[in-house]
Amino acid sequence: MEQKKGKATVAFARPPVICGAASIVGKKESEGPLGPFFDRHIMDDGKGMENWEQAESSMQKAAADLSITKAGLKRDDIRYLFAGDLLGQLIATSFGTVDLEIPLFGLYGACSTMGEAMSLGAMMVNAGYADHVLSMASSHFATAEKQFRFPLAYGNQRPMSSTWTVTGCGAVVIGKEGQPGLAKITAFTAGKAIDIGARDSMNMGAAMAPAAFHTIEQNLEDLGTDETWYDRIITGDLGEVGTQILLDLMEKKGRSLKERHMDCGVEIYSKETQDTHAGGSGCGCSAVALCAAILPKIREGIWKRVLFVPTGALLSTVSYNEGQTIPGIAHGVVIEHLE
Repeated sequence: MEQKKGKATVAFARPPVICGAASIVGKKESEGPLGPFFDRHIMDDGKGMENWEQAESSMQKAAADLSITKAGLKRDDIRYLFAGDLLGQLIATSFGTVDLEIPLFGLYGACSTMGEAMSLGAMMVNAGYADHVLSMASSHFATAEKQFRFPLAYGNQRPMSSTWTVTGCGAVVIGKEGQPGLAKITAFTAGKAIDIGARDSMNMGAAMAPAAFHTIEQNLEDLGTDETWYDRIITGDLGEVGTQILLDLMEKKGRSLKERHMDCGVEIYSKETQDTHAGGSGCGCSAVALCAAILPKIREGIWKRVLFVPTGALLSTVSYNEGQTIPGIAHGVVIEHLE
């Protein structure tokens, strides 16, 4: 049976299965609203390593091994690894996964990386090139601040539109149709880079919201449905600012997401008690929220069908310092309950 295709969407005839998932987070994340649902909490964000980058790498290795174990598999059972992070040349991923000895596709989709990794992994499995793959993404507050913003010791003030980079790593094992698991991936929509001319790196929600809007609209158009087909449409890390922009854009199209939208960046921290301003961000934000809070509800049948839309701001220190704009991107993954 052929796969159903839209302009940017593939609906799988034999939906791959998410066989296992793992989430590891830092101290601040463990103290947030989703804290009880994460698999492991690291109360020392440095993990006893020489630097923050090594700490992030160690989270990747630990999350990968835990997800494989929870899927009832061994490292040798994983044919390919799709993974990424926010750092230059993907150093958290390359150093973090080298000991796994799994063939690696290193990915950079900024904070949308988990959606990209799952989409590519599901295609690989569905095409018959692998029985099992691993999709993973991580971020770390201190490594992101060092690379993109200011040294931690500087103590700079953060505008209310800014978000707090999540220290965490989420990993899922994707296998062939018919296996036991948490949920199934029935379709994905590849996102386009959307550039509205945003230049404020302290307001990435505004840069990413149009990309989320475009991907959601493309998904609904390609699948011939509307927003009510989903129990939840879940964006990655728009935060409060980006979320309101997305809701406004959808409202102008005659779609109301207010009753079914959720943003991982809004959910992961408590604005009142944790001083994170607009919410959370980073590759790890949507990845850990997916593994800890979203997949369990799909597995239990509380949500039958979810559109998971991790969002990313495609900037670098070079592009930002050269005064360039910040394109956004979002990838949509349709995840459904296993009957």
